[in-house]
Amino acid sequence: MSANSAAEKSLELKIFIFLTVFLAPLLSVLLVSGLGFAIWFSQIFTGPPGAG
Repeated sequence: MSANSAAEKSLELKIFIFLTVFLAPLLSVLLVSGLGFAIWFSQIFTGPPGAG
């Protein structure tokens, strides 16, 4: 294994850890909270389900 290959493998591992530990949970929290906000905001104008 050459030094370039080892450095590339190390970078790949760091990117994988960043994606799985930080980015995926952050994006899922933002997506769920964004959907909850959109539903809450729409209910300000339309009322709760079944109230119409």
